[in-house]
Amino acid sequence: MTSAVSGSGFKERLETVRARIRLAAESCGRDPGAVSLLAVSKFHPADALREAMECGVTHFAENYVQECAAKATALSGMCAGAAATFALIGPLQRNKAKPALQCFSELMTIDRPELASRLATLAEELVVGRDVWIQVDLWGEETKMGGCPGAGIQPILDALKGSQRLSLKGFMAIPPYGATSAFGELAELREEWQQRLGRSLQLSMGMSDDLEDAIRAGSDQVRVGTALFGERA
Repeated sequence: MTSAVSGSGFKERLETVRARIRLAAESCGRDPGAVSLLAVSKFHPADALREAMECGVTHFAENYVQECAAKATALSGMCAGAAATFALIGPLQRNKAKPALQCFSELMTIDRPELASRLATLAEELVVGRDVWIQVDLWGEETKMGGCPGAGIQPILDALKGSQRLSLKGFMAIPPYGATSAFGELAELREEWQQRLGRSLQLSMGMSDDLEDAIRAGSDQVRVGTALFGERA
């Protein structure tokens, strides 16, 4: 597997993305430091992640447990600074819940109560703490995998309730391509649930092509792959 970005200037790409984030935040009066960048490294080789780590990027997003485990092994001990950590952004089946908890520091695709319940039980057995996100799909996107409708959020919260090891961080979503109004819908959803729960929730939305629109709508995290690593092979 090859990467279009190998040896082609990850540092410059990173600076460009960070500049886009800064300008988008400043354009709507937000603190650029309040918007985090998650580097989507799925399908890119470990060498591409190693180059990113040399530029100070250590948190990556992957779709598959096996791919994450292989990269974690390849990157183990490669630098004296912070070790690589991973977030799961691909759909998760219940039979992969245990290895997912072992590989990923956060799970961003919780979309049904039975999965949430299984993860809560396993986290207790493994004695591990993890951040989790509820993946929402307000638009019935048949081309996307995963995501619960608005009505599915409460059952997931009920399944997570009482867990001492899984901490709900917020909502993650992949809106329909080009539907910038979807970001506003997600912001409204977040506000509704913040009022219900009486606590802050984060929003992870926006990618390489639309991160500016997402930030202006209130996204706390943008997930960027192509603009950092280049096109996947």
